Amino acid sequence: MIAPKWSRLVRFIAEDDSREYLGEPVDPDVDVGAAVAASIPVPVRVFTGNSTLDTSAEPTSKILHIHKVLPPLTCKEVGTIRCIGLNYRKHAKEMNLDLPQHPTLFFKPASCLNASNAPLVIPHQATDSQADYEAELAVVIGRSARNVSVEDAMGHVLGYTCSNDVTARKHQFAGAQWGFGKGFDGFAPMGPCLVSTKSIPDPSVIGLKTVLNGVVMQEGRGDDMIFSIAEIVAYLSQRTTLEAGTVIMTGTPHGIGVSRTPPVFLSPGDDLRVVMSHGLGSLVNWVEYEKIPMRAANGVGQRGGENGKNGLTWALK
Repeated sequence: MIAPKWSRLVRFIAEDDSREYLGEPVDPDVDVGAAVAASIPVPVRVFTGNSTLDTSAEPTSKILHIHKVLPPLTCKEVGTIRCIGLNYRKHAKEMNLDLPQHPTLFFKPASCLNASNAPLVIPHQATDSQADYEAELAVVIGRSARNVSVEDAMGHVLGYTCSNDVTARKHQFAGAQWGFGKGFDGFAPMGPCLVSTKSIPDPSVIGLKTVLNGVVMQEGRGDDMIFSIAEIVAYLSQRTTLEAGTVIMTGTPHGIGVSRTPPVFLSPGDDLRVVMSHGLGSLVNWVEYEKIPMRAANGVGQRGGENGKNGLTWALK
């Protein structure tokens, strides 16, 4: 097991000097995201080092206060985000789908990374009542893994954080691959804290829910997963190196907006929270629609039109 000196780590901009730091909340019970959203001061004990992946970081005597929460990792550290689809039994049931025999893998680019206590900006191409939420437990790899067994997999996991696999449903269902509708900038909020595996030896006990404008929309636990965290890490490591910093989003429980009658999609002004137990806290975002439409210089539309029989009309405008 990877054993850093911290139990909960937050990456943040300090109110005191506007500089970036890593540290551990002084109050072991504070929900960092909820406190920042309520403008409650959050004192943090600063750690040495400048990377979440530095497990040799030591606590210092310096106490600073959070001005702005940052994602637990930088885009450069994360690389490509790996995501597992259809990994909760009750979610498979609500979608009328058979349980998969193997984990379903798709990817989000690093540009999807977003922070807690920050706007979730829905791009112009997805503002027509289709943006949806998906609360997901995210796993951070702390030690490179390749061809590891299920028994050894957890020894490569640094910790856990809240994440939201935000999805533009129309674009997700328009093609065979999900990446486009799930890959827009800012569509992977993460944080506010990274909780170490030493603090949560068994991630199946973690409870997670989505709260939209104060209403619980999703609620589940890790023990409803079809594939456990260890099984996912082992599977993804076969013939593929999972570098330190790799983030794996492990699937969403039942209650997504598109499955509801009538469907529920994200709207401007929404208060969107992914809330998890065992110290992970609340990933808080407020929904905004992109104010300036993008030009139709690039986009994928329907086949045909003025570009010829097999051409493309640039419909995303």
